[in-house]
Amino acid sequence: MWLIVIACATFASTVSGGLLALRLRDKLHLILGFSAGAVLGVAFFDLLPESIGFGGGTSAGTLLADTALGFFGYLVIDRFALMHSAETPATARRRPLGALLLCLHSLLDGIAIGLAFQASRAIGVVVAVAVLSHDFSDGINTMNLVLKSGVGRRGAWYWLLADAIAPGIGVIATLFFRVPHYAFGALLALFGGFFLYLGASELIPESYHAHPKALTTAMTLVGAAVIFWAVRLAQGG
Repeated sequence: MWLIVIACATFASTVSGGLLALRLRDKLHLILGFSAGAVLGVAFFDLLPESIGFGGGTSAGTLLADTALGFFGYLVIDRFALMHSAETPATARRRPLGALLLCLHSLLDGIAIGLAFQASRAIGVVVAVAVLSHDFSDGINTMNLVLKSGVGRRGAWYWLLADAIAPGIGVIATLFFRVPHYAFGALLALFGGFFLYLGASELIPESYHAHPKALTTAMTLVGAAVIFWAVRLAQGG
């Protein structure tokens, strides 16, 4: 039941971000700054510490390698999206790989939520909060990307809806398979790498672009602090 509710929430969050991208294009840096802090906070304060706890006899070096694999794996996906989003409008209409990769990215977000709930409810709640925050910026990025590629508003709406549905599909998919307990350490470290990349390489630069203001930085710190205290509360301490 919880996963169905969260799937609906991710849809609403992504669509809301897309709507805001249409109306307030130059007023989003504070929201993106907060989202960056939240995503990084989940990696540092929840996923990586939990990966050590679930890792058992796994060495710290191995878990860090899993984190690096997640980071650089997402880098490759992001670079493909960036490369194809820079194409001419006519080519971009024939090969909308950038938008497809954003949908894949959102699908992985949903899988991360579902698998986090398999680890524990506390981890699942914290990861869901971070993904919801990030999905809002995903809606913004999807709308901006497809509009810049030359797709009209109707086409942009189709891509936004696809991106909004993708996390829900990922969440629901995890109802049909389970990950062995011993694998959660590596899995959480991998997702930690995903989140580190999203925060440091996408959200922080995007929030700071053309808005090098102290308030944007403060919002990033607030986002991280909110996740820190959310983790503490979820853990009962």
